[in-house]
Amino acid sequence: MRRILLPPFDRESLLGMLQGIAGATIASLGLSALLGCEGPQSALDPAGRAAEQIARLFWKMAVGTVLVWLAMAGLTVYAMRGARTAKEGRLAKLLIIGGGAIVPTAILTALLVYGLAMMPNLLARAPEGSLKIDVTGEQWWWRVRYRPPNGTDVVLANEIRLPLGEMVEFQLESSDVIHSFWIPALGGKMDMIPGRTTRLALEPTRPGVFRGVCAEYCGTAHALMAFSVVVMPKEEFDRWLDAQRSTAPEPTEAVAIQGREAFLTHGCSACHAIRGTSADGVIGPDLTHVGSRMSIGAGILANEPEAIRRWIESTNKVKPGVQMPHFGMLPPEELRAIAAYLKSLE
Repeated sequence: MRRILLPPFDRESLLGMLQGIAGATIASLGLSALLGCEGPQSALDPAGRAAEQIARLFWKMAVGTVLVWLAMAGLTVYAMRGARTAKEGRLAKLLIIGGGAIVPTAILTALLVYGLAMMPNLLARAPEGSLKIDVTGEQWWWRVRYRPPNGTDVVLANEIRLPLGEMVEFQLESSDVIHSFWIPALGGKMDMIPGRTTRLALEPTRPGVFRGVCAEYCGTAHALMAFSVVVMPKEEFDRWLDAQRSTAPEPTEAVAIQGREAFLTHGCSACHAIRGTSADGVIGPDLTHVGSRMSIGAGILANEPEAIRRWIESTNKVKPGVQMPHFGMLPPEELRAIAAYLKSLE
């Protein structure tokens, strides 16, 4: 067997390399923290009770990671020094045992205990009488049903609104494959498993508009399966929920009236429901008040007439793999009329 001879280490070069790695690591961590600390989908910009706990855990883990890294880097630099006396050799052993074993073990144990102590709070159920929201993951959209303690249920889709400062219990299901329900700014994620009901309690602490996503790969359009989350004051939320119980408004403009006729004539009502009309389909999202939602297509297009027309005309191109058929065969004026009608449903 041939022996491979390696050139001797250049301590000065290696020390410089370690310093460069340390600087790059710290810069990368700082840049990542700055980029990830803000935004409607940031877990480091918490707007919910559970998210605040998770963010605290992250920062403690980040500090622990830096401490362990510094201990390892310090030992490496110390080991690269020249010849040592017997006394220094004993010190080296103590440093290896302390910095290489005791310090990392103590830090990781403390982080483990801290993280496990959080679990009961993160998995707690909402108090009796709280608002319940059933969310069913579909390929690739979200069916949403509000079940207030007093009042009738309200069925919506692809958007969730929550009362500020109140704990809400989500009851999560899937009709096809495993999805994962996640609103990073409000709390942790929870899997949605076919044949089972999982639960997640969230309490918003700050008003605003946030973004929810599916956090489990679920097929072709997984990356295009999102939803908006609007947190509003309790009184405003109650008014909004009452308005959502009403039937669809009657169209007043000629183009919207034409769009309603086209919607009912071309089979859209077989899959979609619009309360107050003959459309009573249950396969696709409920469209009774679709005009008041922030987006369409499960969070991928702005809720504007042109975007609605594009969605109807080229559904398969806008969202590859989607089960809704496209209607590109319809005349452009009918497509614009249907889009105008749907936008009028506020």
